[in-house]
Amino acid sequence: MRHKDPELMQRISDYIGDYFRQNHSTPTTREIASAMGISPASGYNYLVAMDKAGMLTYEDGQIKDLPKIEKTRTGTFSAPLVGSIRCGDPETEEAEVEMYVSLPEAIFGKGEFYLLRAVGDSMEDEDIHEGDLILIRKQPDCEIGDIVVALDDHNENTLKVYGGIDKESRKVILKYANETVYPGKRILVNELTVQGVAKHVIKAL
Repeated sequence: MRHKDPELMQRISDYIGDYFRQNHSTPTTREIASAMGISPASGYNYLVAMDKAGMLTYEDGQIKDLPKIEKTRTGTFSAPLVGSIRCGDPETEEAEVEMYVSLPEAIFGKGEFYLLRAVGDSMEDEDIHEGDLILIRKQPDCEIGDIVVALDDHNENTLKVYGGIDKESRKVILKYANETVYPGKRILVNELTVQGVAKHVIKAL
């Protein structure tokens, strides 16, 4: 068998991976040849060569295994589920990891994350309900309107909307997000320590 172009082999590999992601199946030899602009015979020869190189498994005219092809363009990360956080009055929590949850970077992005289980009803206007899992990005800063995990003056944590600085008292504002139950309610703290900012909510339908 003649020497095969490594660049074309990689293009074929990428094409098979893209096809698999979109269709949850592998393309035919003819489809690969058409996409690469080569003859079906050349496409067959390349797949045989890639099989010998360990890039995939090609048997009986079918691609049966893709050990060297990532089925997602980005990887995954493990976010620790560290328990519950009160969506209401602040409550002291001990961060104990219940489990690690694997999440795709393609959907949730990159960064250092952890998961909390929501308890209470003070964030329902932000579509966060009791039992939801909240994905928190670890970061020490935040912007007005962010949903934050914050420590108050007594080192108790809570999940609230950061509302900036109160003009009269010059204290930090942590706002409730349930106007039906807690109209206009907020917490004022002397100093704010942000343990992270909520980025996604995972819930059951």
